[in-house]
Amino acid sequence: MAAQPPICDFGWKAIDARLPGTDGRTHSILTSAGANGLVVVFICNHCPYVQAVIDRIVTVATDLDAHGVGFVAICSNDADAYPEDSFENMAAFASQHRLTFPYLHDEDQTVARGYGAVCTPDFFGFNRNFELQYRGRLDAARLQPPAPGTRRDLYDAMLMIARTGIGPRDQIASIGCSIKWRAAA
Repeated sequence: MAAQPPICDFGWKAIDARLPGTDGRTHSILTSAGANGLVVVFICNHCPYVQAVIDRIVTVATDLDAHGVGFVAICSNDADAYPEDSFENMAAFASQHRLTFPYLHDEDQTVARGYGAVCTPDFFGFNRNFELQYRGRLDAARLQPPAPGTRRDLYDAMLMIARTGIGPRDQIASIGCSIKWRAAA
């Protein structure tokens, strides 16, 4: 089921948590930040939206690193109902796609709930003070391979945020599969 996140809540403060990563280490979300900002993205392994853009996500993360912007990905899906998103499959996914950033497991879904994550992928771009300045799409290509000159929304927004601390006012929401929430106990 496709879902779309709400518009950016400018100034909302990032939430930190310590989560296990596919690299075998425990990571703090906020220590993944660079000197000029942080992108937190909620993804999963099985979502066709993520599968279509994961290589572009890796490219953007690498390009932003050169500008002092850190990157971290989080999988919060219910792996009992969606075994493709198990921690073991996350590690295989990270290796297969050569993720250059921590890929963290939010097994109890508290981080996704705290962030108000809606879909995969769902991008949150923070300035150096961990204030939300971007909540939009990766790029204008969406699920298609990008043509030369395709607008790189996330990258361009994060460069602006790295330079000024403020994100663009006009943002186009991401779209993706809904987060797979655990049934209420």
